[in-house]
Amino acid sequence: MNGRSTDIAIAGGGLAGGLIALALRQARPDLAVTVVESGETLGGNHRWSWFATDLDDAGTALLDHFEPARWNGYSVRFPALSRELSTPYRSLSSAAFDRELRRLLPREAIRTSCPIAALDAAGIVLSGGERIAARMVIDARGIDAAPSLAGGWQVFMGRHLRTRVPHGLDRPIIMDAAVAQHGAYRFVYTLPLTPDELFVEDTYYADSPALDPAVLAPRIDRYCARNGWEGATVAEETGVLPVITGGNFAAFQAAHRTPGVAVAGARGGFAHPLTSYTLPFAAETALAIAGSADLPGPTLADLLEGRARDHWQNTIFYRRLGRMLFGAGAADDRYKIFERFYRLPHPLIERFYAARSTRLDQARVLLGKPPVPVLGAMRALATAGPSLARAAA
Repeated sequence: MNGRSTDIAIAGGGLAGGLIALALRQARPDLAVTVVESGETLGGNHRWSWFATDLDDAGTALLDHFEPARWNGYSVRFPALSRELSTPYRSLSSAAFDRELRRLLPREAIRTSCPIAALDAAGIVLSGGERIAARMVIDARGIDAAPSLAGGWQVFMGRHLRTRVPHGLDRPIIMDAAVAQHGAYRFVYTLPLTPDELFVEDTYYADSPALDPAVLAPRIDRYCARNGWEGATVAEETGVLPVITGGNFAAFQAAHRTPGVAVAGARGGFAHPLTSYTLPFAAETALAIAGSADLPGPTLADLLEGRARDHWQNTIFYRRLGRMLFGAGAADDRYKIFERFYRLPHPLIERFYAARSTRLDQARVLLGKPPVPVLGAMRALATAGPSLARAAA
């Protein structure tokens, strides 16, 4: 079936694909860009959060188009530590992401409810047979499994709650690990969206990708009840993200490579290995693509592959920490690594989340009395961990 043509076709309308489309629209409004998304909305059902210090000025300007929720600090809680930090914090819902992209992009630039059957360097074929021809194709679809990589899983369930009375929380609690651990590094993450709305997420750094809402929902109920937060559920979300501790990155790239097609987002390997954050890297990649929009598609594909290899090399430290988190001690004691980490200087913590830790930062994280058994840490560092082939839903 004959379709239409565009300058740049983006497969996947999630965070990475949407930011690429917006960056191109801002930098090169003369180009026709088409985002093709299999779901009904752009961004799916997610919430992305980040520290203001994760982004440079250009990245901040890009995300400010969405008018994210803002706070001037956050807190953390552990069994032996509570701390308030002043780093500004931001959060964006996928509903706002979809709404603003539809406002900022031309109507013809967005194709939702369009499953992709195939793609190549010259276009995208939809499941109904329609072909969208393009000068450049960017694959920003996510990944479900990565058998060539190793690590564990970040499993979470989030709830948007409207409370009957004002909840009284004025800043996010990004880690409350003073809770029962249940065989993982567990913490509860809470965002005060409005005086009577909260987003509460129960998160686990777990050995398995198994996620059972019937187990997690009552735990959120109990946590909210303990804090006196009662009200109606507005929405819920669940997710499973890889926490990468090692593996064969060349094989990962080969498995997701289509000749001549540029690969972005998590599919391209642009994520923080330990936190699974993708937003800072998605913004950085989107701006890089917008600045290289006149390149031939295969040249851009090679450019992004090189950036991804550099990112992999530059984030070795975080994968090593992940090995210790998952492999050095008992699962219920994993929280001690972050409890110790949050005693470190504030600027170091900011650089850690932005994946810009200096050599001195790395030494300060590792030196001193270890929060895990030394022999266990040595054994953990000697192996990359289990494959991230997704064995459970």
